[in-house]
Amino acid sequence: MSTKTTRIPHKTYTHQEAYDSSLAYFKGDDLAAQVWVNKYALKDSDGNLYELNPDEMHKRIAREIHRIEKRYPNPMSEKQVYDLIKNFTYIVPQGSPMAGIGNPFQVGSLSNCFVIGSEGDSYGGIFRSDQEQVQLMKRRGGVGHDLSNIRPKGSPVKNSALTSTGLVPFMERFSNSTREVAQDGRRGALMLSVSINHPDASDFIDAKMEQGKVTGANVSVRIDDAFMKAVAAGSDYEHKFPIHSTDPTYTKTAPAQELWQKIVHNAWKSAEPGILFWDTIIRESVPDSYADQGFKTVSTNPCGEIPLCPYDSCRLLAINLFSYVEQPFTEQARFDFTKFKTHIGAAQRIMDDIIDLELEKVDAILRKIASDPEDDSIKRVERELWEQIKEKAQQGRRTGIGITAEGDMLAALGLRYGSDVANDFSVEVHKTLTLAAYRASVETAKERGAFPIFELEKEKENPFINRLKTADPELYFEMSEHGRRNIALLTIAPTGTTSLMTQTTSGIEPVFLPYYKRRRKVNPNDSNARVDFVDEVGDSWEEYAVFHHRFSQWMEVNGYNPDKNYSSEELQAMVAESPYYRATSNDVDWLSKVRLQGAVQKWVDHSISVTINLPNDVSEALVGELYLEAWKVGCKGITVYRDGSRTGVLVADTPEKEEETESLSPFPTTRPKVLEADVVRFQNNKEKWIAFIGLVDGQPYEIFTGLGDDEDGILLPRWVEGGLIIKNKDEDGKTRYDFQFKNKRGYKTTIEGLSHMFEPAYWNYAKLISGTLRHGMAIESVVDLVNSLQLDDQNINTWKNGVARALKRYVANGAKAKNQECDNCQSKNLIYQEGCLSCQDCGSSKCG
Repeated sequence: MSTKTTRIPHKTYTHQEAYDSSLAYFKGDDLAAQVWVNKYALKDSDGNLYELNPDEMHKRIAREIHRIEKRYPNPMSEKQVYDLIKNFTYIVPQGSPMAGIGNPFQVGSLSNCFVIGSEGDSYGGIFRSDQEQVQLMKRRGGVGHDLSNIRPKGSPVKNSALTSTGLVPFMERFSNSTREVAQDGRRGALMLSVSINHPDASDFIDAKMEQGKVTGANVSVRIDDAFMKAVAAGSDYEHKFPIHSTDPTYTKTAPAQELWQKIVHNAWKSAEPGILFWDTIIRESVPDSYADQGFKTVSTNPCGEIPLCPYDSCRLLAINLFSYVEQPFTEQARFDFTKFKTHIGAAQRIMDDIIDLELEKVDAILRKIASDPEDDSIKRVERELWEQIKEKAQQGRRTGIGITAEGDMLAALGLRYGSDVANDFSVEVHKTLTLAAYRASVETAKERGAFPIFELEKEKENPFINRLKTADPELYFEMSEHGRRNIALLTIAPTGTTSLMTQTTSGIEPVFLPYYKRRRKVNPNDSNARVDFVDEVGDSWEEYAVFHHRFSQWMEVNGYNPDKNYSSEELQAMVAESPYYRATSNDVDWLSKVRLQGAVQKWVDHSISVTINLPNDVSEALVGELYLEAWKVGCKGITVYRDGSRTGVLVADTPEKEEETESLSPFPTTRPKVLEADVVRFQNNKEKWIAFIGLVDGQPYEIFTGLGDDEDGILLPRWVEGGLIIKNKDEDGKTRYDFQFKNKRGYKTTIEGLSHMFEPAYWNYAKLISGTLRHGMAIESVVDLVNSLQLDDQNINTWKNGVARALKRYVANGAKAKNQECDNCQSKNLIYQEGCLSCQDCGSSKCG
């Protein structure tokens, strides 16, 4: 395949310039502006920004798509592509494609997700999987793989161990590898699955229930129909290894209900494991019609919406459903199916172009591997991995068109999410999307050729293909004549950051809340001030509402002023009048949502990522009922989240002796004389601050923070990113801490006495906080401790914020934040992701 070097832009912008321009682009939406600048703006490895706002990104993407289009007959113009993707209105490439298309600064993949093979259960095979996982994650992809091939605990092995440890220790290994790999300021994403047939399935289901275990992975159980029938019948179920063998080396029988109750209890308690209804997945899978050619599905991507065969990958794109509602929120509102079908055709063609762009990226990765100085024996696994990925992409040309804004689309049409009429309309929309996408794939095959292994005869018994045949016989006839360009086409993925850009509800989900409350401090002497409450230190505060973007649009259509400060009673009355009434994630009938997922799933050839949100006080029995219903209505998987359940993991209840606690610290009890150090700069209240973080094995051991880079602070060149913190003695015998770094000529430069340069109050608090770090306190707990300090001095409070901000960079992904609530929805279900707080209920993210 011929390639063309992507042009490298020369003009750069400051972070503030890009933020200001993006803030104007998003009409004052601070969160959307921050997320775009931090995650998707074109930047090099030094952090230089080459795009001012999303419009420049859309022009970059349109230019590259058009370049591919010109290879084929009837190409779309650059303007046609741009008009479809600009302003996040209609077609939205998701994640990796948005960041990577036309990006000359990274040697990475455009694929959002991969699944790798898990052949054999030797140490060599397991470690190969570990390396493959790491190699993919460093190129930005999320990874899934199945552990059903690993022999159960206690099995005989022919080495010095004599018996196998089972699969759980390897779960921890794969999890740790995920946490170690950085991806442009974030950590990798991993899905681990296992078959319910496996004798260690019970241990797998319990693996994440111990605090701090397997924190770098999502886990799901592959459940077959036989197990579900045994649950319904109250009968026994046979576990065996190898799992599908007719002559297994190990078998055991146990009541299915016992394991089922464990799954239900753990999901109720901690929201994991998720469930994959594996027989439904395989039965409905179009690619599994080609299982004999290597397309047998073995696991899913981290969020479960793309079941994949080994070494296959997928790229994601979302269609903004809200934008096809004409005259939204009025009695004349209607869904423009004609425009919708036209745009789906273009979206499927764009997705096929992105496959060509991905193949170029894979070729660049292979060239990078070839040019690396390591010995070929070291590079072999990585090279073979990408060669296999390239082959699968060429053979199947798999795409992943999905949607976002389902909740807003229904509200704009005056339909209440979860009602029978809304569910019926949603199914009609998804059926239309499926038929139009498959028709586009056939039309593209006429011009570009079918995917290389297409053979309609192999697909004749597939239920999904037969559903298409019944719904559109002419489409099926044309597919038999010309083939299809892509082996599978559709998915419904989570669209957390994508929905921030479209300013709509996420994916197939309902609105989380139509509005939420925020507070601002006011001067009570101001004649125009409204004081809603006075806090414990005497400060006066006014509460005001922040509206969901589309609820604000409903307000304007119906004569309300979104800028007015309404009372709680007025807000509740407005919501009751709106189509969002009783249609939030906490209002929707749970069984209705499961049935909607099952009905829509019949028109999605991959799978659907959706979470059933439950209040804290629901019973375990309800979770079991939802799971059973999901299986009955044809869902391919299901995840539930009970409010507050992420904190409900089990911990050992045996009290530890004090001396044992200290011995469990990962750090030396005596401070080493020399520590490697990170330098972190940040701004608080327009002042420049600096933090020196001493590290042991890459983890914070101590932190010293204060003013920097001005007359009263520490002067340090901007290019200094790290060095050494050396513990020394002054002439009078007092301890001091020096910072040493290499200057640009390679010579050592030392700043003596950090302890003398920071204000004493800062230094004393720093020693206290460093003490908690040195004794093994979890970093997220240290951050919570720092945030909870009640300090009267405003300068010390500013310092406190700086310490917390610097330490957040080291908090493991998935760690729960305590005593904090989401600015967007007031939920306390916050976890750390890449040093930012991410709300697990509404999807918003806050950094700094």
